[in-house]
Formats: sequence, structure tokens, C-alpha cells
Amino acid sequence: MSATMSLKTVSKRSSRGRGRGLLRRIVMIVALPLILLSLWWIGSANSTNFLNPPLSTIIGTFWETWFTADTFADTRFMSDVIPSVGRILAGYGVALVLGILLGVLIGSRRNLRAFLEPVLEFFRAIPPPVLVPIFMLFMGIGPEMRITVIAIGCIWPILLNTVEGVRGLDPVLKDTASAYRLRGRRRLTHLVLPGASPQIVTGARQALSIGIILMVISEMFAGRDGLGFSIVQFQRSFAIPEMWGGVILLGLLGVIMSLVFRVITDVILKWYYGYLQSQRGGE
Repeated sequence: MSATMSLKTVSKRSSRGRGRGLLRRIVMIVALPLILLSLWWIGSANSTNFLNPPLSTIIGTFWETWFTADTFADTRFMSDVIPSVGRILAGYGVALVLGILLGVLIGSRRNLRAFLEPVLEFFRAIPPPVLVPIFMLFMGIGPEMRITVIAIGCIWPILLNTVEGVRGLDPVLKDTASAYRLRGRRRLTHLVLPGASPQIVTGARQALSIGIILMVISEMFAGRDGLGFSIVQFQRSFAIPEMWGGVILLGLLGVIMSLVFRVITDVILKWYYGYLQSQRGGE
């Protein structure tokens, strides 16, 4: 009986500890944004500057600008934001697949890596926004061009980090896989991809930020719709509160995509976090 009571007590304490840890994490996530918004609200409360309207004015026009129409399908959110999200997901998805496939191929073959490394480093050094006017010349200003720009800009961090991850696989793990005669697809799925996954995730995280930047820039320079296009149109028509609302919406979009990415990668790297914890003595 006493043993059962002690187990229940330990379980309650662990649940309370997890709850407190989750609450602390939520507070840490939202504390800084709330502080910054409060400072912005207070600092701009009495602003008469046309280019820096009060935050209350920006928030007051936000819902009407992006979510108000006869039907939800006719809102600016559906006509501009959703296409932007679709383009970044398409370009980022293409870059993710091609970057991992080519990275595994190049990283697994030393001669091929030595042959291609100078070229890869050259293209890596080119700032991705420079690609926008170049691709405009060859592909016009359609959505295919914007998806291509996002894919080309995102592929380099994924590709190069995948190459480094495959090249840096633990020799002991390689020998173990050889001893168990892992070949072909089984070697790829049981050794190469899991072993290189921390590096791949690092490159994918960098590529996501680049993708958002390229999405906005391509829509600003060569778009007929999209979030970047709307922000520029508001700026050109001197609708400053609406322009700031677009900037805020862009930031919220980036935060949401980052959180979704974090959830997915936490599942993928669960084994890796457990390994690091065991290396630290289970702390």
C-alpha cells in the first residue's frame, strides 16, 4: 500500500514538474514579444508622424484589411497570403528533396565531392536576392519564376549541410553497418540519413529563413499578387497603417512556420536529443 502511495506521489510531482516546465517555456516565448509590443504601443501612442502611426491605428486596420470581405474567399488573406504560403512551400519542398538527394550522393563519393566543391562554394557565395532579376529575364514574372527563385536560393544550405553530415558520419557506425552487410536502401535509411539528420536539419532551418526572404523580394519586384506585392502596393499608395499591418502579418507567418518546423524536427531528432542526454549523464 505504501509503495503504491509513493508511486502516485512521484507521478504527481513529475506531472507538476512538467506542467511548470511547460508554463515557464510559454512565458519565455511570449515575454519578449509582449514587452516589445508594449514599448511600441506606448512609444507611438501620441505619434503624429505620417510614416510612424500609433500601433493602435495599425491594429485597428489590420482585421479589416486582411480578413474583411463579402466572403472569406474574397479576403486579401486568401488572395495574397495563401498564394505566398503555397509558393514558399513548393519552392522549399523542391529544395529540400533535391538538396538531400544530391547531398547524399556528393557526400558519399569523395572524388565527386572534390570535383564539385569549388563550384558549390562559388554558387553558395552568391547572395540569393541577386537571383530575382536574373530569373526575371529568362522566366518572366509568373509564379513559376518565384518558385524557382525560392528553390534555388534554399537548396544551397540544405545541400552543403547534407554533404558535411554524410561526410562526417561516425567511422564506427560505418564499420558496424558494413559488418551487418547493410547495402543500398537499408544503408541509406538506417545509417546515412539518421546519422546526417542533425546537419540536414541545420541546413533546412537556414533555408527556411532564406525562403521567406526570397518569397517577399520576388513578390515585391515581380509579382501581381502575394504578401510582398501587397506591402509594396500599400507603401506606394501611402496606406501606411495597412503597410505596417502587412509587415506584422509577415512576421507572424515567419513565427508560425518556424514553430511548425520546430515541432517536425523535434520528432525527427528525438533519438538525437536522447543520445545527447545520455552523453551528459541523463541530466
